[in-house]
Amino acid sequence: MPLLANITVGEQPLAKPRPRLEKLTLDKDLDKFSLAEEASHHVMRRLAAPGLAALFLILSMGFAASYFTGASGAAVVVAAAAVAGYMAMNIGANDVTNNVGAAVGAKAISMPVALGIAAVFEIAGALIAGRKVTLTIEAGIIDGTQLVGAEGLVWVMLSALISSAIWINIATYSRAPVSTTHSLIGGIIGAGVAAAGLSSVKWWAIAGITASWTISPVLGGVIAALFLAFLKEFVIYRDDKISAARRWMPVVLGVTAGSFTAYVAVFAIDHLAFVPLPTGLSIGGLAGIACYIVSKPWIHRQSEGLENRNQSLRKLFRLPLIFSAALLSFAHGANDVSNAIGPLSAIVSAVDGVISSADSEAPFWVLLIGALGISVGLLLYGPLLIRVVGEEITRLNPMRAFCVALATAVTVLLASALGLPISSTHTAVGAVFGVGFFREWYTRHSQRRLEYVRRKTGQTEFMEKGETNFAEVRRRRLVRRSHFLTIVAAWVITVPVSALLSAFLYLVLSGLFL
Repeated sequence: MPLLANITVGEQPLAKPRPRLEKLTLDKDLDKFSLAEEASHHVMRRLAAPGLAALFLILSMGFAASYFTGASGAAVVVAAAAVAGYMAMNIGANDVTNNVGAAVGAKAISMPVALGIAAVFEIAGALIAGRKVTLTIEAGIIDGTQLVGAEGLVWVMLSALISSAIWINIATYSRAPVSTTHSLIGGIIGAGVAAAGLSSVKWWAIAGITASWTISPVLGGVIAALFLAFLKEFVIYRDDKISAARRWMPVVLGVTAGSFTAYVAVFAIDHLAFVPLPTGLSIGGLAGIACYIVSKPWIHRQSEGLENRNQSLRKLFRLPLIFSAALLSFAHGANDVSNAIGPLSAIVSAVDGVISSADSEAPFWVLLIGALGISVGLLLYGPLLIRVVGEEITRLNPMRAFCVALATAVTVLLASALGLPISSTHTAVGAVFGVGFFREWYTRHSQRRLEYVRRKTGQTEFMEKGETNFAEVRRRRLVRRSHFLTIVAAWVITVPVSALLSAFLYLVLSGLFL
């Protein structure tokens, strides 16, 4: 130590290390226990999600056992409730990106806040507005009268549930945002054909549903592009952006609130009270006016002191984006809960000896399993896919994400009102691509943007198309084409894979129990 004390660097001697008064650990054995405890905590964290999922499945079985009144076939209903709960969790895990992916991708809200909003509004949408599409899944795909009695329908629906849930589970861990609606309807078709041949499938109904799958991404993309076009023309590319936002943002929020309120009044609560369309539109109009009046001073306060630039607009759009994400979660719960509990509702009716029809009513406890299952799945496993739609297709900011979420919600809510089980995945991805492709077109062709750039930069001459390096243009495209092809490929194989797996499961189950 004396030698070390005399060592110098330049003119300054090295300082002696200060001794610690406390010990790092009490003894070596306690240190070993601490390491073992940390290791066990790490393992337990990995087992927490599967453990909570298993607990929910047990609770689903308990729901079925306590609410189902039929003496015979109770075991089948309890087993089907567990499978429906498993399916609901997979829907929540795979489809959560459709609800809040855009908001998280735009960094408007954090992951925990996004998941909390989605969970609450998923439950509300499923319980309030989930019955109509459930009837389509339950009775609109195959003709139950052509099966081997009500018991044959039980095994068709159970096979469809198991096959679609397995496929969605595989897709989720592969980070592929497939359509849960495709999966289930493919499963029902496969099991129905295996049970009673091609004639058992209601092909005209399938044609209408398939058309809605094709239309929904296009419609979602068009609506999102129209919303973004409105914002660019009237807010973004204006000399005084803050004044434009103060003028038009309350209008946008009022229209959004009014449309959503009208939908809830006319369609979502039709099982509780009949509201004529004119009355519902009047209620929606009043709600829109109220939202406009309330939001106008709020937007004015929020915009005070903000600089006249796009970054300020992004701050103003954070709360509207949260609102639209909540609306989309409600719409998703209303539409996609049918994928989990439609077959279960059909099984409950069949065990009671009744073939489901368009007038059938899904029991409340069945809806509850679907609603809670979706929320449990998105809370436990949803973040696995949150970045695919939110970040990996095109770059989103709060304004673009607002257009995506609102367009997806409007499309899905309209489909729910019509009883069409469209794919919210298709709609959300279509809206994201619509925003990206519109940005590419608008950048090249908008005269308003051209004049705005000229005023801001002072430049009057720009590169002509003939001088453009198209290899560089392709590299700088605002939409990833390769990701588009990957997603479409996953969509294409979902129906045949689910159908084949469901047909195989039906043959196995019917051979064992029929």
